[in-house]
Amino acid sequence: MEGIVFDIARYCLDDGPGIRTTVYLKGCPLRCLWCHNPESNLPMIQIGYDVKKCSGCRACEAVCPEHCHEFSDGNHIFNREKCRACGKCAQICDMDALTQMGEKMSVEQVMKTVLRDRSFFRASGGGMTISGGEAFYQPDFTKELLMAAKEAGISSCVETTGFAKTEILMDIAPYVDLFLYDCKQMDAAIHKEVTNVSNELILHNLRMLDHAGKETVLRLPLIPGINDNETHFQRVGAFADTLEHVLHLEVLPYHPLGLSKAALLDLKMSYCVEEIPKPEQVDEWVAGIQKYTQKTVIKSKI
Repeated sequence: MEGIVFDIARYCLDDGPGIRTTVYLKGCPLRCLWCHNPESNLPMIQIGYDVKKCSGCRACEAVCPEHCHEFSDGNHIFNREKCRACGKCAQICDMDALTQMGEKMSVEQVMKTVLRDRSFFRASGGGMTISGGEAFYQPDFTKELLMAAKEAGISSCVETTGFAKTEILMDIAPYVDLFLYDCKQMDAAIHKEVTNVSNELILHNLRMLDHAGKETVLRLPLIPGINDNETHFQRVGAFADTLEHVLHLEVLPYHPLGLSKAALLDLKMSYCVEEIPKPEQVDEWVAGIQKYTQKTVIKSKI
């Protein structure tokens, strides 16, 4: 069983309780205007190119079997249409101008990294978190990872958009100790406008998980000018109060890291705000949502 992983981050403090090792999987059905991880959108290995780091050594040109790299008048031209993402250019690039985004890994390879931190998990109440992209975009691999974690006695969380077939979600749910569940927009039409999908399936799946008794943290990405408004606060607060097993709501303030990562893939981001919300603004958001729910609202530790 193999999956496509684009990162494994150790010693994470913001992806669930305790110290966690977060496994990031490639592939996502949403296209959020503000996407923080655009390199995770496609379920395939990709090559990132940072023109500012290129020294012009032409080593990539020499090793590329598809002749994707051309040099003309001192300019490095990378032809993505010809690229098969073999990774040879990234492996030979000493300047990190070319990077491989994604790697095929087996369950055993991933768990070998995760298990290195078993002592930290025990001491802090942490464990493994699967994120993305969307974890359920690679459902078989996600399930196998969660089963391996359970067999090893390791707690597991899943960060999810909730956009997946209900039967897939419910099949995997028994192996998940805590869901970190995104709620980006309560209005179905606006949700489709800003993420490219409706929220009807997302909210249905959340209700199904709650009915099954699965504990959830409702995560609220707040994007200035898109969902940082009273209407969204009121609707999400009221909805949270209908769910029995939501532990708390967590505000995730926008950050612009996705812009620089999108540039490495020649992607155009529709939402190009570079400013990070100030702490006092985040506090106002937390207080604004808290007015409309009996559940506790906190801000992310990020």
